[in-house]
Amino acid sequence: MKKQELHAVTGAYGFTGKYIAEILLKKKHSVITLTNSVSRQNHFGDRIKAYQYNFDQPEKLVESLQGIEVLYNTYWVRFNHKLFTHQNAVKNTLTLFEAARQAGVKKIVHVSITNPSLDSELEYFQGKAVLEEELKKSGVAYSILRPAVLFGREDILINNIAWLLRKLPVFPVFGYGSYRVQPIYVRDFAELAVLEGQRKENATINAIGPETYTYKGLIEKIGDIIGTSKPIVSVSPLLGYVTGYCISKFVKDVVVTKEEIKGLMSDLLAVDTQPTGKTKLSQWVQINSDIVGMKYASELSRRVNRESAYAV
Repeated sequence: MKKQELHAVTGAYGFTGKYIAEILLKKKHSVITLTNSVSRQNHFGDRIKAYQYNFDQPEKLVESLQGIEVLYNTYWVRFNHKLFTHQNAVKNTLTLFEAARQAGVKKIVHVSITNPSLDSELEYFQGKAVLEEELKKSGVAYSILRPAVLFGREDILINNIAWLLRKLPVFPVFGYGSYRVQPIYVRDFAELAVLEGQRKENATINAIGPETYTYKGLIEKIGDIIGTSKPIVSVSPLLGYVTGYCISKFVKDVVVTKEEIKGLMSDLLAVDTQPTGKTKLSQWVQINSDIVGMKYASELSRRVNRESAYAV
């Protein structure tokens, strides 16, 4: 009988980490989570023990990772804010990698992004590239997964596109909307992560779904499925950002950033490789059409409120 292994998942009470943890538990592994939200409501109960990240106390981080076979790292921040920055996220992740090495973790499965580059002027993509390079040099076995866009019941991007389609009289797209996105279902991604955790070899994998959309086509498809098709208006990136900024003030969140617009329009959320996911976004939205976009999903609320479960 195969011995029960101990695995660590960052953010198991959140989005991607939750699905990874669920799969690991179904495989009869023991799971701990590293999180800034140890008191967040969750459905795991006492099946998962939660530890603070303790980035500022590396010795405690090392202690919490003792005996871990595989570390699944989903930790990151979407944008710079007074409460968090990409720079700090890079620093904290490097601390996590070093703690894992010192604790004797056998493998790290790390979530990156499509098309990271050390030369990128976009801090998100440049920071992800730095982490990939440092992980490869760490001496710990690794699998680097590069998703473009994740979707699922707790996601933000796809949900909020649907929410805007339900609320706005017209839908603005940046430029002509011809740049591509390749969304992958979060459970498919989690299954890939767990599979990679079992492999001995190092790997870097583009994690994309079976459908490729232009951004404009994505808006049209979601609108058609949920029955809220709206006229699509081409706007300049600046006007698109200003529109998003105004909506941000209304919802008390950050709807979109200049960096996100530039990354999207630079076709950085698409790659020319075979899909790893099997679930089609179009089918998933159809099945969940009575849920998607009914409520706005706030990034900042999740960061500030560390007790409520993510809305589904």
